[in-house]
Amino acid sequence: MDARPSPETITQLASDALAGTGVVVDGATLQQAGRRRLVRVFLARDLTDLPTDDDTSSVEPLTLDEVAQATRTVSDALDASDHLGEAPYTLEVSSAGLDRPLTTRDQLRRNVGRLVRLTLADGTTTTDRITSVGATALTLETAPDTPVALADVTRALVQVEFSRPDGKDD
Repeated sequence: MDARPSPETITQLASDALAGTGVVVDGATLQQAGRRRLVRVFLARDLTDLPTDDDTSSVEPLTLDEVAQATRTVSDALDASDHLGEAPYTLEVSSAGLDRPLTTRDQLRRNVGRLVRLTLADGTTTTDRITSVGATALTLETAPDTPVALADVTRALVQVEFSRPDGKDD
C-alpha cells in the first residue's frame, strides 16, 4: 500500500475503528519528523445520541480512560492496516486543545456553556458564552434574541476560564 497516506485516510481508519464507542475522530494530521512520521488523531465526544431538538445541554468532555482506550483502538487499527507501510511512526491521540479553532457545527455544539471568542464574517469579534447551537445558528448569553448564523462565524476559540460561573471548575 502507499507509504504516504493522507490525513483523510488516517481519519477514516481511526473512525472505522472507533465506530460505536461514543468517541469520534475530530481530525488527523500526518507529518514527517526525521525518519519517523508523526500521526496525530484528535478525538471528541460523539453527538449522535443527543436528541435532534437538543441544542442547549452541555456535552461532557472525554475522560482520560476514554482517550486511553481510543488510543489503543486506533493504534491497533493502524498497525493492522498496511496504509502506513513499513516506515516507523509515532502516534499521538488526544482531545482537541484550547488553542484549536472550532470550525464545525459539532465542535461548537460540544462547547455550549463555554466562553468563546468569535470572529464574524464582517470582521467584528466578540467574547461571549455559547448558550445554544442549532442546525444553522448559535445563540450567545448576552444576546439571546439575536442568533448568529453559523455561516457568519469565521473563527471561534474557547477561552480559558479559571472560575466558571456554572461551578464546573472544581
